[in-house]
Amino acid sequence: MWPTRPGEAVGHLRAVVLVALGSALMALSAKVNLPLPYVPMTLQTLVVLVIGAAYGWRLGSATMIAYLAEGAMGLPVFAGPVGGIAPLVGPTAGYLFGFVAAGFITGWLAERGWDRNVVLLFAAMAAGHVVIFIAGFGWLAYGIGLGADKAWAVGVAPFIAASVIKNALGAALMPAVRRIVDQRC
Repeated sequence: MWPTRPGEAVGHLRAVVLVALGSALMALSAKVNLPLPYVPMTLQTLVVLVIGAAYGWRLGSATMIAYLAEGAMGLPVFAGPVGGIAPLVGPTAGYLFGFVAAGFITGWLAERGWDRNVVLLFAAMAAGHVVIFIAGFGWLAYGIGLGADKAWAVGVAPFIAASVIKNALGAALMPAVRRIVDQRC
């Protein structure tokens, strides 16, 4: 549908630019990684949650969908020099698809004022991390058949401490991010 009101085209253009910027940040955050046996530790969850809080649920989840689509098309946006379908069906698939839900949840909570208080924002980001962990754990345990014990040991436990640090960093960064993304999309 074509924009019909003055400023509507600018709003659409702004949204497209923010999605492109967000997916580029996701790709960069994937390249900062610590290889582990099944799932690498990256900065992606921090970026997912900051994007969700800054963009809101609609644009936050749309940005994650765009990121996954870029990877599915073969662009090397995932951890390591990879793109294509393999990461979307391999051990990292649950986490990658969990990014969409985490962007949604964190954005939804932020739109209800949870981004205006550091403690509430930390909690909103923790909820986003829990969603990512549930998706990743579920896929590792049942999608690729590692079983619950091994999925916990390789897919959740090694990431808990880093997630708490990422939540704190994300909550602390939001005032600066808010100045960059000066209004909700």
